[in-house]
Amino acid sequence: MTSLRTLGSSDLEVFPLALGGNVFGWTADEATSFAVLDAYTAAGGNFLDTADSYTAWIDGNSGGESETIIGKWIAARGNRDDVVIATKVSEHPDYPGLSAANIKAAADASLRRLGTDRIDLYYPHFDKPEVPVAEIIGALDELVRAGKVRQIGASNISAERLQESLDHSDREGLARYVALQPHYNLVSRDTYEGGLQDVAARAGLAAVPYFALASGFLTGKYRPGATVDSARAGKAAAHLETERGRSVLTALDEIAAAHDAEIPTVALAWLAAQPTVAAPIASARTPEQLPALLAVADLTLTRPELDRLTEASSL
Repeated sequence: MTSLRTLGSSDLEVFPLALGGNVFGWTADEATSFAVLDAYTAAGGNFLDTADSYTAWIDGNSGGESETIIGKWIAARGNRDDVVIATKVSEHPDYPGLSAANIKAAADASLRRLGTDRIDLYYPHFDKPEVPVAEIIGALDELVRAGKVRQIGASNISAERLQESLDHSDREGLARYVALQPHYNLVSRDTYEGGLQDVAARAGLAAVPYFALASGFLTGKYRPGATVDSARAGKAAAHLETERGRSVLTALDEIAAAHDAEIPTVALAWLAAQPTVAAPIASARTPEQLPALLAVADLTLTRPELDRLTEASSL
């Protein structure tokens, strides 16, 4: 049984791989999404990551489709207390921005779609620097005090705004971020390493990186001359044009062969071993894609292997 990890200074205990809900209602229909959720939880997973805006970018969708599918699945399985649900606010077409009124209204809408009385971890999805930190933290604190949100996290925020937010919470005795969701993976390190990671480390925040597999590039299926049937193929394949991308693939191939492991497992294991990281986020369009993701919980890379990947990704 894989040990759960405590998320920062919170009371939330999570599986070391968060299941991304961005594909639910997009590349995975409701029935397939249920099958993915069933397989993930059957393997011991309990950490679901979604957002109120998923999947508003699809023609015919209005946002909230992912939350609605998760809510229907929870109702059908009767397992609300067994899962940790993280969702986000600021990008839903009907609830844009981070004004206090919008944060509270969007949270109520998410609760309705999820069919639950509380959100375990609630993130402002993209920081809005024009909104004072005091207004954002104040609204999130009200939700926590009302019992609608258990813990709060930050996402897509600068190091300066993150520190300002933490200082405000400490000074005013308000709810404080316990987690940070950065864009971070082997081919995108400067999006987290440096000032943002330093703030997270000092503050004891748990990092829950998104794009952990670089839109699928770090699964290893993108190779010169290969054609991949994926909605994100263009973005992922672009990494093949960079020296870093090719170098990382070579290192992943070597280490995966040494462990008789799959390439995405190794890419996630490197990420999971980085300072502050608690649980990378990865999504699966089908249950068949899950085993390689879940295996990160049982793969520990050696220090030379971690160094090899770090060096390859530094080009």
